[in-house]
Amino acid sequence: MAQVIDRPPYSYRDDPSVPAFDDAGPVAFMDGECVLCAGGARTIAKLDRKREFRICPVQSPLGSAVVRHYGLEPGDPETWLYLEDGRAWSGMEAMIRIGARLGGTGRILGFFRLYPAPVREWLYRRIARSRHWSGRTDMCAIADPELQARLMLTGDEADTRRTAP
Repeated sequence: MAQVIDRPPYSYRDDPSVPAFDDAGPVAFMDGECVLCAGGARTIAKLDRKREFRICPVQSPLGSAVVRHYGLEPGDPETWLYLEDGRAWSGMEAMIRIGARLGGTGRILGFFRLYPAPVREWLYRRIARSRHWSGRTDMCAIADPELQARLMLTGDEADTRRTAP
């Protein structure tokens, strides 16, 4: 069952395998090749009126290092991580917390709290395991400027993604 991941706040700062990054605001780590995740990333960018959220693909060096720090695997379809104030959540709980932080229509995700945690995590796993049913994409190559502004990529990655066909 996914929820808050049991690690001290900001523990990744002491992990030499995790590159230093600006953790001043909330960060969603998600599959950068999943159509469903790309849609979620665009939704976060659209609803984030405070422009505080950042998004990091788990396929990037930073994304891979952070999710591994929390005991998750970048290639696992269930890997989805939300980092806020140095604490991490995964699965449906991560999505619910993102919705609550975004406010407005993002709070709709709070509907899932009506279900017991095991049920909502079961549902999350079912969706995650079948997420590529509608194909694959490259979230980082999406031309949406709101999303591009939130992506956490190194200089080389960002340059490569911008010039990719």
